Amino acid sequence: MDATIAEICVAACADTYLESGEVLAHAVGTIPTIGARLAKLTSAPDLVLTDGEAFLMAEPPPLGTSAAAGGLIEGWAPFGRIFDILATGRRQSMMGASQIDRFGNQNISLIGDWNRPTRQLIGVRGAPGNTVNHRVDYWVSRHSTRIFVDRVDMVSGVGNDRAREGGRAMRFHHLGVIVTDLAVLGYDEGGAVVLRSIHPGVEADAVVAATGFPVDPEGVPATRIPSAEELSLIRDVIDPAGARSREVPR
Repeated sequence: MDATIAEICVAACADTYLESGEVLAHAVGTIPTIGARLAKLTSAPDLVLTDGEAFLMAEPPPLGTSAAAGGLIEGWAPFGRIFDILATGRRQSMMGASQIDRFGNQNISLIGDWNRPTRQLIGVRGAPGNTVNHRVDYWVSRHSTRIFVDRVDMVSGVGNDRAREGGRAMRFHHLGVIVTDLAVLGYDEGGAVVLRSIHPGVEADAVVAATGFPVDPEGVPATRIPSAEELSLIRDVIDPAGARSREVPR
């Protein structure tokens, strides 16, 4: 069964939960949502999922349907309760990013100068609280030098360099990986972004050219291809309508 790049990205997102245990998954975007549901059904059965609103699901319904239309509801967590879960670290987030720099600082707030931005985005949202309290991974559907920059225009999610300066206040700071449509990136011992794997069929030079700071592709392996079981779950159970291919085209 040949896997698409979208399905390879889904499996990479699912792998971020391999050692998570019983935490609440917060996934922003189609591919991360499918990845969290795939993890729940395979490698991370203790993972706690929501329907995107307030229901906690033991079995996720197909993407695009409500919890009432399928799946198995096992609990309820109203919006206020989410802040309690976040503050205790029992949550793991995969967020998007408008910019990410070489130390994993993330920007989703504005582009350009603070006083006269050229683009106003969605604001810092929950990024500061997420990066202070629990593991955060990032999903980038279009890997480019517009996203991967030497220095972000504003810090929304805290990177590794700033976390070191934060002392005890940042003791729970944990950046995991960055999954993109070209590769999976992580961080070296100094907190700088490095390549972890390159998706099958993607040229290493293309990844280097699409990254706005130096990354070394030498010896970097190929991203794993999802198993036949995982592909069957993605295609037939979680995302039968094929929403994944609209976020990452074939």
